[in-house]
Amino acid sequence: MSIFPFTIKKSKATRISVAVLATVLFIASCRVGVNQAREFDAQEAYALVEKQMEWIPRSPGSEGHEEVRRWIEDQLAGLGWQVETQCFDHLGFELCNLIGWPRGWDGSKPYLMMGAHYDTRWFADSDPLQPELPVPGANDGASGVAVLLELARVIGPDESGFGIALAFFDGEDQGHLLGWDWSVGSRYMVDHLERLPEVVVVVDMVGDSDLQIYIEGNSDPVLAEEIWSVANEAGFAGFVPQPKHAIIDDHLPFAQRSIPAVDIIDIEYPMWHTTKDDLQQISADSLYQVGRTLQLWLEKR
Repeated sequence: MSIFPFTIKKSKATRISVAVLATVLFIASCRVGVNQAREFDAQEAYALVEKQMEWIPRSPGSEGHEEVRRWIEDQLAGLGWQVETQCFDHLGFELCNLIGWPRGWDGSKPYLMMGAHYDTRWFADSDPLQPELPVPGANDGASGVAVLLELARVIGPDESGFGIALAFFDGEDQGHLLGWDWSVGSRYMVDHLERLPEVVVVVDMVGDSDLQIYIEGNSDPVLAEEIWSVANEAGFAGFVPQPKHAIIDDHLPFAQRSIPAVDIIDIEYPMWHTTKDDLQQISADSLYQVGRTLQLWLEKR
């Protein structure tokens, strides 16, 4: 992802808010099927981060990239989700998005999508000492994947009137390296889905022990307020209910198609794009705050 100064034009935000309000009212009439008997497990999520750290790097073209993709597929299939693989060539590299669909999903009903990227960055170009080494990606990549996979267990794959899709984006994190742009996989997904989601929530860099998730400036303000309110009602201090940064991330291709989209991201992470983005930086409590917030949010819909 890329970061740039935060700006919102009032007129644009107002237009988006009106459009999103209609969508939210529509969604509210279609209860999402969430198994409320199971609660998001912080230690299970941490173990999922830990597992991904067995493969370093997980950047396109690496052995770890292929291994973690197969592992995510196996995790989803083992939990009963239907797995769709979108593979495509980009600048000579094979990239593969993954989507977990509800059991029995035929694409005929509206759905919301939650997503995270699973690739890691080729080079730690923000590292002051070893910028030529790969980024381990414990927070930048593995944390978001772990939250989604634990949610896959918690919410279950049973089809509901309003479905839930879990997207694992490839090619997000190579921007400005070797001629690549950011968010390659999510842009491909937007262009190739037969039916676009009604709402998108992206989780990225959510495991930092010093969790500070501000409202991201390119996110839909109505949807963001809805999620941050749930977090604050639950007493999760890691969600800061004020805007601060605008980020180029996997939510942006959906937002550019007028789909209400939110990026849940802690961009104030000192180890971002360095060799120190390792397991020592990850907090099970931070993963819990994000995952439990999303579980509670889904239960309210």
